[in-house]
Amino acid sequence: MAPSRPRVLEKQQRRREETLDVVIIGAGLGGLGAAISILLAGHSVHILESASEIGEVGAGIQCLPNSSRILIQWGLESTLSRHATRPKQCNYIGWKGNRLSHMDFHDYERECGTPFWDFHRANLHMALLERAQELGATLETNSRVVDVQYTTGEERAIAVLADGKVKEADLLIGADGISSKCREILLGRPDPPILTGDLAYRLLLNTSEMMKDPELRSFIEDPQVNYWMGPDAHAVNYVLRGGQLFNMVLLVPDDMPPGAMTMTASVEEMRALFKDWDPRIPKLLSLCESVQKWRLCIRPNLHPTWSHDSAAFTILGDAAHATLPYLASGAGMSLEDGHVLGLCLGRIQGKSKAEKKRALQVYERCRSSRTERVVARGNVQQHLYHIHDGAEQEERDALLRKFAEFNGKGKVSAAELKEHGLEDEMDPFPWRWGGVGRWLLTYDCEEDVEGRWSEVESERQASSTGGGSVGNEAVRAVL
Repeated sequence: MAPSRPRVLEKQQRRREETLDVVIIGAGLGGLGAAISILLAGHSVHILESASEIGEVGAGIQCLPNSSRILIQWGLESTLSRHATRPKQCNYIGWKGNRLSHMDFHDYERECGTPFWDFHRANLHMALLERAQELGATLETNSRVVDVQYTTGEERAIAVLADGKVKEADLLIGADGISSKCREILLGRPDPPILTGDLAYRLLLNTSEMMKDPELRSFIEDPQVNYWMGPDAHAVNYVLRGGQLFNMVLLVPDDMPPGAMTMTASVEEMRALFKDWDPRIPKLLSLCESVQKWRLCIRPNLHPTWSHDSAAFTILGDAAHATLPYLASGAGMSLEDGHVLGLCLGRIQGKSKAEKKRALQVYERCRSSRTERVVARGNVQQHLYHIHDGAEQEERDALLRKFAEFNGKGKVSAAELKEHGLEDEMDPFPWRWGGVGRWLLTYDCEEDVEGRWSEVESERQASSTGGGSVGNEAVRAVL
């Protein structure tokens, strides 16, 4: 039986004395998502953005069913449907053009209850911004945070801006991305992102020239997501804006100078790296006139906590757990973080440190282990996508074929896989049920918060009656 469509959340009404003044640092996808969820929980939100104007760099972005579920709950289905492409399937292709395997996105949509959407990042970003402002968010640009301080008693946090101004809040949220200043403030030391050895060329092609070529036209007329895998590199492409644009990402070894995160790249150099690949790729790259390249980094999870002991300062998104884009889940994890945090804050009954601490405890318990798994699987995909031709590549391709035997057969269980000599999560095609689809695509923020909140409440009660050790064992069992 297919799951029901998610309900659109209504804004809670709160008494002023129970309404948190929340300041979010960063107006990217994660910050805006957190703003929406926290506003729906009935609190007030002010956003500080360091840039002089709001704009989201980048090109295409894939939203998996776990992400589209949240966007629908935030009341954005009608708006985003106008901008979304809904590809029918995803294909894995060898670097010379040989078809390896596929998954039917529409089948998985029926199982998950929510769709796979592809967007131009700017359309998603603007929809989130408009929804946050509609719900009451206020926004301040040219506001770079350089420090965080605390009031007497540490009930509130103070964001100190580069121009000397300050913003005080009951809760300060660092959503300032992979090069996060907030993370370093929380840690009290420098903590640069970790290099992965890869970089991404990102480019957008106008499809008018593609439509003139019979070999390229099918990419537009029959929208699908395509992954080519080859030695030390892979390529991804899909359609945007109803066929007006074609998004390509080319992933190759990092050759950028120390300290650089993004820079203008040589089109000729990029073309040379893929000149011997499937002939359709050089043909597509011949249509590219300019390109940027982006260094790919990760951030491991913070332990033991993402939050200050005052319960007045926390972080989310890439600031907490940046991942490689190879699971198409970086933005999705940020949206989940923001939604879970809002749901937790929706349950508190006052502005005390104890109430905020409980909400942040549940927030981190929901998010920490899940985001660790996503970062880890992204690293696995980095290896799987870049295997050189040979025995290991042949083994990977054989696994892709074996797991493909379950295509169209519904939500296969780990036990069923075992009966066929296959191990759960070993499918190189990560979004299928035999990969990590069972826990990645089906995640429900509300369900997780409900369960974890009950868990924390049980521990509190056990602790108050002298049974705290039992509660701790229960936590370890869950994690």
